[in-house]
Amino acid sequence: MRKADGFAAIRDIAPQAPTHLLVIPERHLETFRDIGELDAEESHRLLRFVADTARDAGLEDYRVVVNVGRGAGQTVFHLHWHVLGGRELGERL
Repeated sequence: MRKADGFAAIRDIAPQAPTHLLVIPERHLETFRDIGELDAEESHRLLRFVADTARDAGLEDYRVVVNVGRGAGQTVFHLHWHVLGGRELGERL
C-alpha cells in the first residue's frame, strides 16, 4: 500500500492486468461526477499521486480508468482510479 497527501493506493483484489492498483482519495466522493468538490490544488495532488503510483510500480505504459455509474461497471461507490499495466493492454482488457 502507498499513502500520501490524503490518497492511498492498494492492489485490486480481482486484477485485470499483471499490475492493477486502485488509487483512492481518503475524502469520500461517491463517483467521478463529484470531482468538482475538489479544489484545484487537491485535484493536482490527486493526479500527481496517480502518476507517481504508476511510476513507483515500475510502469512505463499503463492505463488509468474511472468507472462512472453502474452501467459503466462501477461497483464500489467511493471514487477511485484503476491503474493497469504490466502487459500490452490493446483496446480491451
